[in-house]
Amino acid sequence: MKIARPIQVLIDSFQKLPGVGPKSAQRLTYYLLHVPQIELDEFADNLENLKKNTKLCSVCKNIAETDPCPICSDSLRDHSIILVVEQPLDILAFERTGNFRGVYHVLHGAINPLENIGPDELYVDDLLKRVVGNDLPVSEIIIATNPTMEGNATAMYLDKNLKSKNPNIKISRLGMGIPTGADLEYADETTLTQALEGRRQL
Repeated sequence: MKIARPIQVLIDSFQKLPGVGPKSAQRLTYYLLHVPQIELDEFADNLENLKKNTKLCSVCKNIAETDPCPICSDSLRDHSIILVVEQPLDILAFERTGNFRGVYHVLHGAINPLENIGPDELYVDDLLKRVVGNDLPVSEIIIATNPTMEGNATAMYLDKNLKSKNPNIKISRLGMGIPTGADLEYADETTLTQALEGRRQL
């Protein structure tokens, strides 16, 4: 039996999302068929406005409604300490701990030669500029990339290049508490707090 084209098109769209296979895409699509039209319209509006109503922070590269983002605009935070993460979701994880009062920098990925992702595809240059061209002196960079092969390679690259820009800067890596191969966005608040407190200098 041939699936109606509007249904198949939506199934194909869902399958493009990470972690959504053919069966999940079909379930989501057929579920939406039973949702009231007003809710579908609201869902469609939310999707349409997702990129229209958000901005990339020109300072830290986080996603927010304003530029600079609320964290970069907060004068009560310690702008001399920058915590470097792979994705905006990682910021949410650290903010839940309530124990980090510095600022962030989002790379939007990690170095991965197999996926043709090099430093030029990430916001590495913007981080280097913050270290040397910032009115507020940076005293420490905490590298909080995921403890994966790609995350470790990114950390080593950042360590080398940051030290070449500013030999006096303190560079640290998250301490024990994050299991190898884990994603930071899924770590609990206690684990992240321990990782921050146990960070080691590179």
